[in-house]
Amino acid sequence: MRAFVITGPRTAEVQEVEPPVPGRDEVVVDVERAGVCGTDAEFFSGEMAYVHSGDAPYPIRIGHEWMGTVSAVGEGVDLGWLGRRVTADTMLGCRHCERCAAGRQHLCADRYEIGIRGGWPGALAERLPVPVTALHPLPDAVDATLGALVEPGGNALRAFRAAEIAPGERLLVLGPGTIGLLTAQIAAAKGVEVHLLGRDAPSLDFARSLGFPHVWTADTLPALRWDAIVDASTAETLPALALDLVEPGRRVVCIGISSDPSLLDTRTAVLREITIAGVLSASGGLAETIDLYASRAVDPRPLVATTTGLDDLPSILAGTRPPEWGHAPKIHVDPRR
Repeated sequence: MRAFVITGPRTAEVQEVEPPVPGRDEVVVDVERAGVCGTDAEFFSGEMAYVHSGDAPYPIRIGHEWMGTVSAVGEGVDLGWLGRRVTADTMLGCRHCERCAAGRQHLCADRYEIGIRGGWPGALAERLPVPVTALHPLPDAVDATLGALVEPGGNALRAFRAAEIAPGERLLVLGPGTIGLLTAQIAAAKGVEVHLLGRDAPSLDFARSLGFPHVWTADTLPALRWDAIVDASTAETLPALALDLVEPGRRVVCIGISSDPSLLDTRTAVLREITIAGVLSASGGLAETIDLYASRAVDPRPLVATTTGLDDLPSILAGTRPPEWGHAPKIHVDPRR
């Protein structure tokens, strides 16, 4: 089968590889759609932290936002899974440690991450092996585009939950990229007043086109009460700004990761009694995200600029983007193109 393989920093190609065979308690999924995200670009550039820690050495097969159809099942798997449209949790814990037993498999020290950590192959390929315990079935109302947006949507949902904000309150989202916009869409669907902070005109205009009127730059941000702030940016300076801006006694959620360390003055957190919450993954947020999409309470399909093929990935990951794709932040791939 064809699979996209990164063999080193800025070196990648589509290769013919052996197709997966399902092991015990595993299935094989024929991938219909997969998303490309900032983590994938960091693997391509060589900046991804897991490369330097040894958790994800090259070569690596990326892709962790996806949907497809179960085409084969291994020993111990109910045959009813065959032919079902699915997505899955990226985080695959050992299932034996205390963290896994407590439902925190995404923090398991020995976890695999599909297309990211430990050598588990990713979804930017024609087929993908997945443990049956990680699967989430997709209803007919969730099409291929929505299915491949469940994983980033689950991250955004968990960021919204971590903000502990109520209907009618005001949320500031830093960074109008895919995760920031998904967080904003979910918050708006829950009755929260949403504001977005960005820096470049095209992304801010795109946010407005989605129906968000409160879109600001650092120079135009009004002095309002911010009941919670979600930092979905990659700017190392914004977590400190969030601590300064958020209402005392409330919460700052960090889901974006910068290339350089973010410097925070913990005295600000202490003196203003601010809770800082980090969100690592979509684990625990996938099922509700599927329900939000199926009901159309949240429709993130406008976030996808285009759907392309595997052969276009090197230029995409290098930052090349044809102007006709517009300013929507997400790019999808059909691995069979």
